[in-house]
Parts: sequence; structure tokens; C-alpha cells
Amino acid sequence: MVRNRKISALVLTGALSAALGMTAYASTQHYNNSSVIGASAEWAAWVQEWPSVASDYTKVSITPGSDDTQLNFAWYSRADMGKTTPVVQFGADKADLKEFKGSVQSVDPKLTDGHQYVCNHVTVTGLKENTAYHYRVEKNGVWGNDNNYHTGSFSNVKIMLVGDPQIGASKGQDQGGGKLENKDGTANTAARNDGFAWNRTLNIAMADNPGINFIISAGDQVNKTGKAKEEEYAAFLSPSVISKTAVATTIGNHDSLNTDYSAHFFDPDQTGDGKTAAGGDYYYSYGPGLFVVLNTNNYNVAEHEDTIKKAIAADPDAKWRVVTIHQDIYGSGQDHSETDGMILRTQLTPVFDKYDIDVVLQGHDHTYSRTYQITSDGSEHSSYTKAPSSSDAEAFSSYLKDNLCYTLTTGSDDTTKAIDPKGTVYFEANSATGSKYYQLIGTQQDYIAARCQSWRPTYSV
Repeated sequence: MVRNRKISALVLTGALSAALGMTAYASTQHYNNSSVIGASAEWAAWVQEWPSVASDYTKVSITPGSDDTQLNFAWYSRADMGKTTPVVQFGADKADLKEFKGSVQSVDPKLTDGHQYVCNHVTVTGLKENTAYHYRVEKNGVWGNDNNYHTGSFSNVKIMLVGDPQIGASKGQDQGGGKLENKDGTANTAARNDGFAWNRTLNIAMADNPGINFIISAGDQVNKTGKAKEEEYAAFLSPSVISKTAVATTIGNHDSLNTDYSAHFFDPDQTGDGKTAAGGDYYYSYGPGLFVVLNTNNYNVAEHEDTIKKAIAADPDAKWRVVTIHQDIYGSGQDHSETDGMILRTQLTPVFDKYDIDVVLQGHDHTYSRTYQITSDGSEHSSYTKAPSSSDAEAFSSYLKDNLCYTLTTGSDDTTKAIDPKGTVYFEANSATGSKYYQLIGTQQDYIAARCQSWRPTYSV
């Protein structure tokens, strides 16, 4: 089997798209102030709506299914309603929707203000390409409104990449003479700020790029770590785009320590590898692509390799193999690129070589970058569970030298494209909300082909 691949620089280097119309802020501000950037009427309406958004934990999420003919639905409902079998009605004919049933499990009441909720997981099957569908979800004993879902082409697939929405990360920033707060519920004004920006980015991106099949999020959907954060998930799931577009999420370090992630998102083909409290690795196929999502908050590379093996065995003829991780093992942001971002570099790079991974999508460092094609250098290197402190100059220098574990490959003398290139290209996605930005590292690394910090919410296509 020959996996003929063509990487076009026009597509890859041109993928960075600032959300048009958004103001670029000075680098000293480091966040997107929604009260300034949004039209005053839109912001005022959102502020009025926020109490009801923040208190509604039952928003529906849609994720890709095992392949492009399936969708996975997840949502909360009140446990006291007595419903034990969740149902989604789905079909092309609004008057003749088919019922799909799923499973239910309890949600830890510590995450939901002591109220008893259950999470509902349902898989819808039989989707066809380029088809308009309708669906309804039953919540709390009541059928919801009619929603629309439209599949695109299954051969020419268009994907949006977003990084670190991190709803609530703008905490402590100035807004209206006060500081944004990351308290619970309605009082989480940081989540209110970032939820508005998230909705605006998605609306602009979809308007400018019709025909998106699905969205990939490189992790940190929310901000609070190891704490109840339902108002942040409510803000993440509130945009209308989310109700009609599947989002393949990744477990970021801010998602990793609670079970609420696995309740809100019904990931397909979970392997049981790479687990933290939030869940673990999974994979899915879509059109010509095989997509593998690794929970790199778990440093067990043997388990991540097992997931990649299982994924390839399930779809050995996929033309493209794409991995998404949260931590940027090859990024260019100042906060993590030389510390926890590269902890797994020496171990994952040869694994990606071994299984011929074409592209790795990353987040974590809130900047944009794209690498050249990279392969392992084939030498033995140390494995790490923690980066040494930069204050220990000798240990940190040794750590950096040991992480020079890669070889750069060109793939083609043509500067605009590479035909069946050797090696892996790594993308790091900037923040899709502007809830928090980082500086670029002082000196551009030799493996970085392009990088940018625009100080505005971004997405890639």
C-alpha cells in the first residue's frame, strides 16, 4: 500500500487566519477584552444572557464518531427526572426522524453544586456525505427544538483547528474598571468574557470558511484545574456553531484532573490508554484521514504507542495520519516550549517516525508555529517526567542538549510543496479566544519554519 501524500505550503503556511475584524491588542495586555472588541449591543445582550448560560449545565456536545458516517452526542440531564435511556432523534426528513438510544451514567455532584445530574452518551449512525439533517435531543423529559446538521464531502475534507479556548483564563485582567474573576457560576466574569470571544471567533471563522466538516480543539477547553467548572463548559458549549458542528476535543492540562471532561464529550474508539481522571486516548477516521488523539498529560509513551497501533490496525489504508496532542513538543512559545512542552519529545518523536505520522497538531503555548519536516535522530536519549529548573543552569543545559533529538528533512527541492515527504510537520495553535497569550521564545528554533504572535484570537483551516 502506497500512501501518496502531497503537502502544499499554500495550505499549511497559509493556515493561520486571524479572526477578521478583531482588534490586535498591545503585547502588554495579553488577553482579548470582549467588552471592547464586541459591538456594544452584542456585549450588552451577552451580559444579560450570562446568568442563564452559566447555570445551564445541559448543553449538548457533538463529536466525530468512529468514522464519517457516525456522530457522538453527549449532554447532562437532571437525575431526578427518572429517565434511564437517552434518545436522539436524527434524520434527513424532519417529519420522520429515527431514534438512536444510548447509555447514561452519574455525574459527580461535587462538580454540579451538589445537584444530581447524569450524562447521556448516544451514537448516531448512517450519515451520508453532503446531506442536510435534523435532530432533536430529549433533556429532562422534554424534547428540545429542531437543530440542523449538514455533512460535507467525505473525500475533500476541510477541518478547522483551534487552540486553547481556555474559557476563564482571562482572570485577573482589567475590564470596566475592575478585575475579571474566576469564581463559580455566574460570578465567573472571566468565563463570561472568554465565552463571548469564543462564540465570536467561531461565527467569523465559519462565515469566512463555509464547508467545514468538523473542528479539532488541541485542548484546554476550560481553565479551572481540578475544580468544579461547569459554567466554563457551559460557555464553551453555548455557541450556535457547536450545535451544528462536531468538535474533536483533546484533554489539556486544565481539563485533565476531573471526570467532567469525559461526561461532556463522548469520544469515539477510546482505547483505555493514556488515562487521567478526564479520560484517555482515542481515534477516529474521517474521509482520507486517520485521526489519533493522545492524552499527553499521561507520560506513558508505551500506552500512546499502543493507541496508535490500534488506530492504524483499524484503518491501515488511510492516506493521512494525523495526531493531536495538547503539550507542544515542537513549539515556539515562551512559557512551555523548553520546559514541560518538550518532556515527551525524546520519546514521542521516534514513535511518530515508526508509524509514519504525517502531521501533529499541538496547543498549550498560546502562539502559532509550524515546523519543517522532522524525524528522530536515531540516537538514545533520556526520558523525563519533569523539566529541571532553569535556575539550575547545568541541569537545564544538559536537558536542552539531550532534547536535540531530531533531524530536519526537506522532502523536496521545491519550496512550495513536498511530495510524499519524509518526517512529520508539527503545528502549534494559538488561543482561539484570546483568553491568554504568551510571548514567542526569544530565538526562533531551527526546526520552526514559521511562527506568529498576533495578539488576537486565531484559528487555522
